[in-house]
Amino acid sequence: MATRRISSLLSRPSLFSYTAASLRSFGRYSSWGRGVSKFSTAVAFEEPITPPVQIDYTQLLINGQFVDAASGKTFTTLDPRTGDVIAHVAEGEAEDVNRAVSAARKAFDEGPWPRMTPYERSRIMLRFADLLEKHNDEIAALETWDNGKPYEQAANTEVPMLTRLIRYYAGWADKIHGLTVPADGLHHVQILHEPIGVAGQIIPWNFPLLMYAWKVGPALACGNTVVLKTAEQTPLSALYVSKLFHEAGLPPGVLNVVSGFGPTAGAALASHMDVDKLAFTGSTDTGKIVLGLAAKSNLKPVTLELGGKSPFIVCEDADIDKAVELAHFALFFNQGQCCCAGSRTFVHERVYDEFLEKAKARALNRVVGDPFKKGVEQGPQIDSEQFEKILKYIRFGVESGATLESGGERFGSKGYYIQPTVFSNVQDDMLIAKDEIFGPVQTILKFKDLDEVVQRANNTRYGLAAGVFTQNIDTANTLMRALRAGSVWINCFDIFDAAIPFGGYKMSGQGREKGIYSLNNYLQVKAVVTPLKNPAWL
Repeated sequence: MATRRISSLLSRPSLFSYTAASLRSFGRYSSWGRGVSKFSTAVAFEEPITPPVQIDYTQLLINGQFVDAASGKTFTTLDPRTGDVIAHVAEGEAEDVNRAVSAARKAFDEGPWPRMTPYERSRIMLRFADLLEKHNDEIAALETWDNGKPYEQAANTEVPMLTRLIRYYAGWADKIHGLTVPADGLHHVQILHEPIGVAGQIIPWNFPLLMYAWKVGPALACGNTVVLKTAEQTPLSALYVSKLFHEAGLPPGVLNVVSGFGPTAGAALASHMDVDKLAFTGSTDTGKIVLGLAAKSNLKPVTLELGGKSPFIVCEDADIDKAVELAHFALFFNQGQCCCAGSRTFVHERVYDEFLEKAKARALNRVVGDPFKKGVEQGPQIDSEQFEKILKYIRFGVESGATLESGGERFGSKGYYIQPTVFSNVQDDMLIAKDEIFGPVQTILKFKDLDEVVQRANNTRYGLAAGVFTQNIDTANTLMRALRAGSVWINCFDIFDAAIPFGGYKMSGQGREKGIYSLNNYLQVKAVVTPLKNPAWL
């Protein structure tokens, strides 16, 4: 699923129920907290709830075994609710990446994974999905504790989506096939689709488990082996679920997990000469570095899912109440820490004032607090760096002349909570309208007509996603074709079915993840030509 990520390189339903649609849309019409005003501090100032899970795995996972870092070093992973230490985690560096790549290479060159039948690979992945379902609540608790996202979101949406994605890719394992093609002559031509080899993968902190599935799922379904580098802010859930993968029968060395920092572990993986393919989710600036390291080493192919500054366009015919709720979700979901967040809310001038007042009221009614508490919509930001960055952008907004309608300050006195913030009178040249803030800051801009809003919406270096809210099919058709973005959601937002490809235009990345398109990232194409003698047909 971007500043989340600069430090990442170089650096069974649960207690609560969502609707079935939420498994696809992340709860796009959530109405939690209505009637609670001005970010009620009751939940934030209580003692933090003790997470219902224990930390069992903090070492590196190499060749099927949990091991210490070669240096013996560890780093702390922190609870964003308080800033307190959750655990000390093995700090992988270049030597550990070498060990992990060697294990992955041996598993690919000599091991059973690429040589077993695709059906058997599928069965192992399906057993893994069953274990994910069985341990849904523990996994969700780890994710919330380490990341700060609401437990209800993790337990009822994200972990079930992880399970669904693994089952989706398990289904693909025995359906990957080549082609035969006619030739202009007496030759038989086969096109083989082969696993590419050792895949290096670097995932972010904002959706650790979903990004795990987006990358590990297609790579393993195609018969590759993997070295996964987790974000240093959120190493715990990937280690836990990877242990479950081995319980499901995954052979040693097929999936290796290295926790550590970007300049050491991340850079070593990106530049490793024995890694055949690299996939990275992170910021655009870091993506450039990743691409450079890959090119300077062995010219390995790279898939990049990078930053965004996505427009959310509210047309004059919109149902304003629904549009306000959807725009609120598009921006504030996951504490605003979402690469495709609808972070530029364009509203037609005829409905702007009504939309603004209702958007402000919705932000004031948003429930902020301990993410383990039922009914909380917004937890803390990931860490102090992101917390300070968001507050800096809020100051930039005020200083540049935008009107601060709500929020704008720290929430509570402990942890990394920020008030849901709304700006009006935002101009395109303001930093809050150009840069990826990656936080709970909604900027609301006014437009006059479709030609204008298309030009302004596309006037960005990003092109990851866009949202359109209209009741007019002609307007929808015009905008969906004119907007230069990899995903355009019409009267919905953040629909992430397993089969829907995701990726960006321009500097939002290259390649696509999810769906059939993601398989291409992990396959080589080989042409095999054989002479024919006296063929009965051509």
